[in-house]
Amino acid sequence: MALTTFGAIMGFALELIGETEATYKIMIQRARHPLLQELLSSLLDEARKNCSRMEQIRREHVTEMILEPVTGLNREDYQISLNINDLAEDVDFLKAILILEERERKFFQEASAKMPLPETARIFRKITQKKETNLDHLRSIQFAPF
Repeated sequence: MALTTFGAIMGFALELIGETEATYKIMIQRARHPLLQELLSSLLDEARKNCSRMEQIRREHVTEMILEPVTGLNREDYQISLNINDLAEDVDFLKAILILEERERKFFQEASAKMPLPETARIFRKITQKKETNLDHLRSIQFAPF
């Protein structure tokens, strides 16, 4: 389904972040290595902050929600198949974290280019940069033994 309005994009952003947040909560409980638990806790805090930002943006720009149509963003482009019950080892959790962070990086990067509000686009770019930093860090520890 196409994301054609500011409201649809913001709603989908909240949905993505919410899915990631819920997954990180479960992973924290199942992860064995304390460093992975710490990493997940940090990413969970970041997800909560991003969720608050999205809610604030949506509240502050409610009047702009219906003004400019958006094209080129589709929900299907950001769908992933990830079953948390299939993950058993810390290395599996790390791979899943990479998938979730990459999905959000891709969405916020592509949405920032389509966002009709400059301030919102700037915040999306900032989130994209943070996701890129996270991914660089995660890739550096991807094959480190836990």
